[in-house]
Amino acid sequence: MTRVDVTIRRMEPGEEVKVCALARAVFHEFVAPRYERAGLDEFLRYVDPGSLAKRSSRDHFILLAEHVGNLVGIIEMRCCRHISLLFIAGEVQRQGVATQLLHAAIEICRSNAPNLSEISVHASPNAVAAYARLGFQAEGAEQLEHGIQYIPMKLRL
Repeated sequence: MTRVDVTIRRMEPGEEVKVCALARAVFHEFVAPRYERAGLDEFLRYVDPGSLAKRSSRDHFILLAEHVGNLVGIIEMRCCRHISLLFIAGEVQRQGVATQLLHAAIEICRSNAPNLSEISVHASPNAVAAYARLGFQAEGAEQLEHGIQYIPMKLRL
């Protein structure tokens, strides 16, 4: 596996449109084909730039991964305990971008919550193997909530 080195930084106000565009593009390519209309609508509401801006001003933070000046990955953390979004551009998947984003997010989370013992995620069925490679373990069967299919997973730190 080739590793792509990226620059990781926090999302700045005004970057919500490009962050949501990446999430939507990756979602449509890799996740949406399995979803029914309700799930598609729910996801698109969640990745609305206005909604992302509100979350990031509250208890969420978003990190961006850039390679050669291009946005290639994002991670959104809620309350330093849960991954809300993790999307990597198709051309750099399986090249270490998610690992770099996750490690940077964990570092921030640990600085805010030194006793942090685990990170959770609701993994889409097609992302379970990717999360497993990152060290996450399934914590239950596939679930359906508001049209969104997911497997609850946890990473013990």
